[in-house]
Amino acid sequence: MRLTDHERSVQKEIEKWQHGDASLITMAMNWAMAPVDWVINRIVPEAIVDQADKAISHFLSLLNDASGWTYDTSEVISAANDRGIEAEAIDDLRNADLKLLDDLARSYFSENAILAAVEGGGTGLGGIVLIAADIPLLFGINLRLIQQVGASYGFDVSGPSFSPLVLSIFNVAASGTRESKNESLREITVAAAALAHDGDYKGRVSGTFRDQNRHLPREIAKNMGGRKLAQLIPIAGAAIGAGINYWFTTETAETAFMLFRALYIERKERM
Repeated sequence: MRLTDHERSVQKEIEKWQHGDASLITMAMNWAMAPVDWVINRIVPEAIVDQADKAISHFLSLLNDASGWTYDTSEVISAANDRGIEAEAIDDLRNADLKLLDDLARSYFSENAILAAVEGGGTGLGGIVLIAADIPLLFGINLRLIQQVGASYGFDVSGPSFSPLVLSIFNVAASGTRESKNESLREITVAAAALAHDGDYKGRVSGTFRDQNRHLPREIAKNMGGRKLAQLIPIAGAAIGAGINYWFTTETAETAFMLFRALYIERKERM
């Protein structure tokens, strides 16, 4: 199906994002966290580092084991209707004007970033015990954000079959590398090919979920674990926790925004 001028413009925007460097907020975070990372690597016991990494990996592994992820897509349909987008079901949004869908998706960015920051600031006051609680809360907020953005473009990703795509979004958000962006867009191509013909999306790599994604939880944990441990720093822990959570959620929003727009466009092209 032929793309509109706006959709072709968005394609170029996605390509620029794909081949570009990490975002300004990520580069700023990397610069700010460099001395903190140095301290964490030298004074925090390895057992505590492992504890944080395992907490992240454990949560991410649950994405496949859960029978379903709770999320009410009617919220997005209602928000779309309020913006003049006619839709009775999530699938209807796949054929709506992309400009309107972009505005709908963006509407979820700030509320989740602020919620994550407040949560990170509170748990940053409580040492390793609250960090262990902070990790699933942070990823839970971001999982809901991914679901909201996906639904904004007509894709209900509230189920374990979309785990490979969700994990790829988390990986880009945590690392910001070109390699992770390329991998995520390959995943989008597979999803688009399946959804364009009403097929089932099963992930890019054959085999079980763990065959497809066994490295991703570890990679995400490697990029996030040390930074979460920075919340152990006395007095500064709350500010660091809020900053890290705000950064990660902002990156999740931007990544999901780019990838679900890519899925919307590529699916349309294949129809």
